[in-house]
Amino acid sequence: MKRAVIHSTGSYAPERKLSNQYFNDLLKEDVGTWLVENLTIRERHWCDESESTADLCLQAANQAMRHGNISASDLDLIIVATDTPEYISPSTASVVQHRLGADSAGAFDINAACAGFVIGLDMAGKYIMADDRYRHILVIGAYAMSKYLDMTDKKTVTLFADGAGAVILKSSEDKQRGFLASELVSSGQYHDWMGIYAGGTSMPVSEAVLDRKDHLLKFVRKFPKEINPETWTRMILSLAERLKIAPQDVDHFFFTQININSINQTLDNIGVAHSKAHNIMDRFAYTGSACIPMAFDDAVQQGQIGSGKLIFFIGSGGGLAFASAAFRY
Repeated sequence: MKRAVIHSTGSYAPERKLSNQYFNDLLKEDVGTWLVENLTIRERHWCDESESTADLCLQAANQAMRHGNISASDLDLIIVATDTPEYISPSTASVVQHRLGADSAGAFDINAACAGFVIGLDMAGKYIMADDRYRHILVIGAYAMSKYLDMTDKKTVTLFADGAGAVILKSSEDKQRGFLASELVSSGQYHDWMGIYAGGTSMPVSEAVLDRKDHLLKFVRKFPKEINPETWTRMILSLAERLKIAPQDVDHFFFTQININSINQTLDNIGVAHSKAHNIMDRFAYTGSACIPMAFDDAVQQGQIGSGKLIFFIGSGGGLAFASAAFRY
């Protein structure tokens, strides 16, 4: 059986950069102090009016291909994980496939909100392991949530940001590296607690919908603060048990970058130093399905991820959806 190894990475954030002061001025109150003290957020990047999710994907994909010396013709499959797609239909991946000139690649989207990228890694790894025809698979997590923000809602407008991260998985004979294990978990009872609820068949866009702002991101109810730390802890312990290791044996953790306190609480639960989780919230805020690949690429480019290191990717998103994946780099 072939192994699915991480070949290269890339990421991109739009040029438009907004500091906390922008939101202090917008909302006419000091929100920046709370953002820094509780979430570490100091700035974030938003698309300009002419940029969309496919543009972000293209930039991250091109960077990953350059880093891996891979051409578009080498790609066999493109998976885009996003809940801010280019269109409701067709897929964002089809736009990316065309713009890249990846004529030999299949392409599709997945939507598991912010857990989507880890699920994409899981799927890509299994494609490579199950079918010899898949040698290079591009997995992209992309987010352009600024397009769906209510500029008067301080709970969302200050937190969410835009970007894309990409990973190319490659088929390899190296049995010491690559995809090791994964797990998917869902808590669908929370599906109506946070989301963008207009635009689909349940609530087509209308003047009434626009007036109520149902086409924008809404926090309907506050999630229990323990739900991410408790679920992430269970998933890490489950993954470690399957691999017959202790959590302390994991070299690097990459979590959904929604709340630094949730990340630190999870690491405390498993007895692991906070330094093992690479975080980029201070510079990029919350980029949803893009945050894990963006953080991973940031660590790779800084030379923090050495050959043979054990990596756990732990994602969560609306729905609720959770996903974990373990790789030997």
